[in-house]
Parts: sequence; structure tokens; C-alpha cells
Amino acid sequence: MTQSFATRRMDQIARALTPFINFLSDSAYVRLVDKPGMADFVFGNPQEMPLPAFVQSLQTWTVPQHKDWFAYNQSMASAQAAVAAALSVRRGQPFAPEDISMTNGAFAGLAVCLMALIDPGDEVIYISPPWFFYEAMIVAYGGTPVRVQIDRATLDLDLDAIAQAITPRTRAIIVNSPHNPTGKVYSPATLTALGDILSQAGAQHGRPIYLLSDEAYHRILFDGRSYRSPTQFYSHSLIIYTYGKTLLTPGQRIGYIALPPDLPGRAEIGQAIFAAQTMVGYAFPNNVLQYALPELEEITLDLAHLQAKRDRMVAGLRAAGYALHVPEGTFYLLVKSPWEDDIAFCDLLGEHDILTLPGSVCEMPGYFRISLTAGDGMIDRALPGFAEAYAESREDIAQRS
Repeated sequence: MTQSFATRRMDQIARALTPFINFLSDSAYVRLVDKPGMADFVFGNPQEMPLPAFVQSLQTWTVPQHKDWFAYNQSMASAQAAVAAALSVRRGQPFAPEDISMTNGAFAGLAVCLMALIDPGDEVIYISPPWFFYEAMIVAYGGTPVRVQIDRATLDLDLDAIAQAITPRTRAIIVNSPHNPTGKVYSPATLTALGDILSQAGAQHGRPIYLLSDEAYHRILFDGRSYRSPTQFYSHSLIIYTYGKTLLTPGQRIGYIALPPDLPGRAEIGQAIFAAQTMVGYAFPNNVLQYALPELEEITLDLAHLQAKRDRMVAGLRAAGYALHVPEGTFYLLVKSPWEDDIAFCDLLGEHDILTLPGSVCEMPGYFRISLTAGDGMIDRALPGFAEAYAESREDIAQRS
């Protein structure tokens, strides 16, 4: 029997998600996450109590002020105005409130953009290693995913590879800066060159290539860095953002899509986004989070403390023998696995009561990822275990040789 298109598409989605599904069904994480005393560095989940200011804001805005307090809503004007004002200050561009579409997180924001912009068969370039769901989402919304690896030596965008990957069917590229999982912040020089490549290719093929700028971590920067958005170097760009990282509240879903003031066809794209938000499953945030948004926009996690944890982990891991890049942003460390089999090494770490994410889950085999959302006590417990696991791995390699 010939498979239906939907069945083939779901099969593609399942294949794209296989490493992630396998990790959630059979891994040291699944077996050990509930064991008391485990040091859990796997996901960007909070390992300590939520920010008090966040809790207070939700408590305030949960109290209804009129009968329609929890009625149907789309993007609230107060939330749109707060986002537009903040972006205008941070970017030095006059963002308009009507060009802000409030979404229930960046996950929904990306889904909406793909639904609004991609026709069946259009190609979408994504950068590898990626966020877990890019490939599957491109397939889900009718596109053809095109993987382009980063430059493994510099962790920068491989501009030549991106240029070679563009075809007449290329409709979009997803760029994530600061980049999960490497922590790389792409420089103005790199982004200028990328913008030139996309502009030239769009002119050559007779239609624009949209840059979907996944900026989930753009406010989580280290060492006094300032952020330059990819959208500032290329006009056919959209910003996708979630507050779940800055507030460390990934289960409270609020974010936005922002259309920069120099985006051609902004009004038509805005209409397509509104239609897609409705059809993708009413991808608007809940009312309480939108009421609170002007206050939430001002709240951030303690970046100085996060940087101190980064520095402590980097120093401790390097002292134990590990090789790793010092991230410029995000709250992740990408560490070279002493064994080529990163899944096996993460299992070994599990024996030392440490849980990490194998790089194979996010297209980076031979590495593992650590989330810096871990608490200080967790780091205290884990660093000796990291050192012991590294020493055991070297002994194993010596014995095999």
C-alpha cells in the first residue's frame, strides 16, 4: 500500500527526532534522573527556586480586574508596546508595537514563521549542531531541511558551505546566536558576510531568502559583550524570542516574533503571521503572562552568578583534563568527550552521579553538553566526579592500546 503524504511526512519527522527520542527513552538520564543526589546538567531547567520577582508579578496579574480577564486574546497592546520599546532601545531601531506578535515561546514562534513563509518543497537551511527540533519542524511545515555544519575549528558559521547550500528552492535560513550548544556569538563581520551571501543569492534566484533569527539567548552574554542581531545586517529577517531562558522559566511559555522596521513587505508578512498563529493551534501566550510582560521584560537571571559558574566549571573541567570552548553566551558548555562514543562516556558520568547530554543527540558526536543552570551545590558535588570519570576514561584508553 502506498503511504499517504502525511504518513511519509510523519516518518520523516520521527527519523529527525530519533536521537532525541532515544535519549528520552533509554539513557543514563532516564535511568538515574530520579535518584537522590544526582547532579543534573542535561537541560536548561532551573535547579533552584524561581526568581522572586517573576513569582510576584504572576501573583499580581492572576487577580482578575474585570469579567474578560481570562477571555480569548491575541497579542495584547501593552505587551507589544513593552517589547517594541525594549527592542528600540537595545537595537537602536524604531520597532513598532504592531510589528510584534506575541507567541507562546520561541518554539511556537518558529512554527508560525515556517507556516507563514514556507511553501511545500521550499528548502530551509539550518546550522548544525542545531536545537533538537529544527529539522523536524521544517519537515512538519512542508519544507525540505538542508543541514550546514559549523566550522568545527572556530565554531563559527561556515559561510562558504552556506553559499554552496543555496539553490533556487532556498526560502529561509535559521540562525541561532548566541548558539546552542556551542555558546558562540557570531561577529558583525560574519553576519555582514552572511547578509551579502543571502542578498546576492536572492537577487540571482529572483526571490528573497528569509533569515529567521532565533535569539533565545541574546540577553545571556558573558564578559561584557554587547549583542548584534543577524537582522541588523540583512533586511529580509525576522526575530524570534522567548523569555523562558532569561527568566529561567521554560514551562511558562511567552515570547514574540518581531518584524524589523526595514523588513520589505512587513504588513503582508504580519498578516500571514497572524493567520498562521491562529491555524497552528492558537499560538498566543496566555493572558496572565501577557499582562505581566511589561514587568517580566525588566527581569533577568543573575548573569554575574551565571558567569561565575561558567568560569568555575571551565577551570575545574580543564584541570581534570577536558578540552572545551569557553562560551561567549547561552548557559551551556560543550565539552570534548574523552571517548569517541559520547553516549558511553555520558553513561560513565552517570555512574558518578552526573547527568549530561550526549553530543550525538544534537548532531555533535564526540562531545557532551553541560547546562549551567545547575546550582552551586550541584557543581560542588559534580566536579570531583567529572575528574574521576576522566581519569577512568584515560585508564581505559591506555589498557586498550
